[in-house]
Amino acid sequence: MTLAALAIDDRLPVTFTSPGLSEEEFLELLAEFPNATVEYHADGTVTLMPPTDPETSERVGEIVSQLRNWTRQYGGRFSGPDGGFRFPDGSRLAPDASWFDAERWKATKTPGIRFPVFSPEFVIEVRSPDDRLRPLQEKMQEYIDNGVLLAWLIDPIKKTATIYRPGVEPMTLDNPATLAGDGPMKGFVLDLKIVFSA
Repeated sequence: MTLAALAIDDRLPVTFTSPGLSEEEFLELLAEFPNATVEYHADGTVTLMPPTDPETSERVGEIVSQLRNWTRQYGGRFSGPDGGFRFPDGSRLAPDASWFDAERWKATKTPGIRFPVFSPEFVIEVRSPDDRLRPLQEKMQEYIDNGVLLAWLIDPIKKTATIYRPGVEPMTLDNPATLAGDGPMKGFVLDLKIVFSA
């Protein structure tokens, strides 16, 4: 019996374990649940998430728009919430927004492989009303452990932004008007006034 036959679509979000999920099996899951976000963690945990609410979608859209505009001026590639990555530890995650070096991505691409092993330099996650904070914090650390150089967790509920970098403790800012990037994102400034007010 397939997962779809169990009417899981009506019960999202759903979490189950499937250790050692192959690339082919992961793609089959994506095809089986085209309206859900499917993520796979290194410990074998699979999470199927429903579409987000309109306000969170607006917030994410605003962030992706600002990142897109910066990328067009300064170079690189960007991705929104429907773009996923296969990380070095085997996890397959879809950040709400990400930026990565165009040449490094080009060198990683392999014919016939939809998800080559690749970590973007920068990711952003936005907490939705249904998101528990602890799993999101763990996910941010998972990004850093897999080679992401800078990660921001935006929490419109608490109006905070937490900055994650390799080798240092996360830093949380209360109700910041903007966030300024560093490292590969030097020059990128995210206007949070619009995001928090959405």
